Amino acid sequence: MKLLDLFCKAGGASMGYHTAGFEVVGVDIKKQKRYPFEFIHADALEILADRDFLKQFDVIAASPPCQTHSSTKHLRNAQGHTTTKLDLIPETREALEAWGGAYIIENVPGAPLINPIVLCGSSFGLKVRRHRQFESNVKLLGSICDHKKQGRPVGVYGAMKDNPKGIDRTTGKMVYGGRTATSIEEAREAMGIDWMLWGDLVEAIPPAYTHYLGKQLLEAR
Repeated sequence: MKLLDLFCKAGGASMGYHTAGFEVVGVDIKKQKRYPFEFIHADALEILADRDFLKQFDVIAASPPCQTHSSTKHLRNAQGHTTTKLDLIPETREALEAWGGAYIIENVPGAPLINPIVLCGSSFGLKVRRHRQFESNVKLLGSICDHKKQGRPVGVYGAMKDNPKGIDRTTGKMVYGGRTATSIEEAREAMGIDWMLWGDLVEAIPPAYTHYLGKQLLEAR
């Protein structure tokens, strides 16, 4: 079966769908020299408008930008993005519904997805938590967080070697959250990705997530 991955970046999600059993083609408006599969340098919404081109795909996955809503905005700012007035989720959803096939839309917590499931890295034995939402017109199962077993997570965002901390409003004591990876090797291991650089990793979806979803999609078909 063939899957089109829109807004694919360097291919974290694509790799998971590939290992689940899909032939994957990626699309992104920016060139992605480390993308591991067939890549099309194009505007994803323009691709969605090409109905003849879309006929070859069984599933379309999309990770459209959504920088309007507060929690999303804060995460994007932490990743070095300053744009705060961009939300392509409605346009993407409308185009996918018009296409009529199986689709998945991914985004961060706080993004306006419809009845999304949530996945967490702790559920897959990863050191990142990286909660992500997934909306689909196929019934999918989310994961159950296991933060206790995971322990202090490794963050892959902002800058390496950061040690976030703050004051607990209840106790007044200094508390530490996660920490960002101290090296590119640690970041790659935490994400389950071995081909990306830091700038790619901070925006990536762990392949374990989409491998899990891809298997469900194949079973549903």
